[in-house]
Amino acid sequence: MLKGKAKTQDESVEQPGQYRDNPKVNARIDEYIKNNPKHWDYIQSMPRERLERALVLSEVNKLDRLEKMKAGILRKLDQNPELKQAYETLVKHLPEDQREKVMVSIASRTMRSITPRQGQSAPAAKV
Repeated sequence: MLKGKAKTQDESVEQPGQYRDNPKVNARIDEYIKNNPKHWDYIQSMPRERLERALVLSEVNKLDRLEKMKAGILRKLDQNPELKQAYETLVKHLPEDQREKVMVSIASRTMRSITPRQGQSAPAAKV
């Protein structure tokens, strides 16, 4: 479920604070519940405060992962001044407070697209 502005059926005016349903997300959740009934029972048995704290921990861990990735990308850019200069040129017209975030985003996508994933084998040669 997504929290956002939901449109009412009678009007096209959006009401703040209501939740929207995303059928694809709900289907994924339902499938997980069906495949993991013991874990679902465990989640349902958790006290509300514990459940809330688990959700916050999940967010904290996600932010930590993003920060580590950002630091790693900036470290790689610092090791290659020419590459860093090229990215700085791309973002020079952005507001100062957005430059680093956008530069990291562009560098991340570029590195991901040119670096082969681990575990993938080379394509089979055609004979």
